[in-house]
Amino acid sequence: MKGAKILMLAGDFVEDYEMMVPFQALQMVGHTVHAVCPDKSEGDAVKTAIHDFEGDQTYTEKPGHNFVLNATFDEVDPADYDALVIPGGRAPEYIRLNEDVLAMVRHFDEADKPIAAVCHGAQVLAAAGVINGKQCAAYPACQPEVERAGGMYTDIAADEVTVDGQLVTAPAWPAHPKWLAAFLEVLGTQIEHRTPVAA
Repeated sequence: MKGAKILMLAGDFVEDYEMMVPFQALQMVGHTVHAVCPDKSEGDAVKTAIHDFEGDQTYTEKPGHNFVLNATFDEVDPADYDALVIPGGRAPEYIRLNEDVLAMVRHFDEADKPIAAVCHGAQVLAAAGVINGKQCAAYPACQPEVERAGGMYTDIAADEVTVDGQLVTAPAWPAHPKWLAAFLEVLGTQIEHRTPVAA
């Protein structure tokens, strides 16, 4: 697919890398990406959090950048989009309480459109009821939620990816290279590599 239109679901304290990197990378290869947040409009910002892995029992959390939204949640129609991206961080634990968010996620699942989620993004997938019978990677602490929603949690390294049909999931931001590559493949994006010609 060339020039896909992609929707990203955000919220305050979304994980910084998991928001910024796919938002920029997907545009870099020619896709249109609209980032939205419930109760916020185009031009509003969400705060981000940086989750890092520093040898503790769980991730550490530090302030990230402010991310400026480029579309208004109440004005987007998921039918206008070809794919969905759900970053992780703190945001998924509360945006999953929003019925409009869940309806958007269900639209992409029912229409068999590509969905990419990373880290705690699986919390939104579980709440929407779209992972029953599907393989799904997530941050390890989300394993019980994935399994209680009928998903098959894949216990993979933090830099690996799981693909089940149109669903592309990963445990955390170290998986970005493989997660984004797999998502682009599901989207049908073709990237051509050329060998430079010596002058």
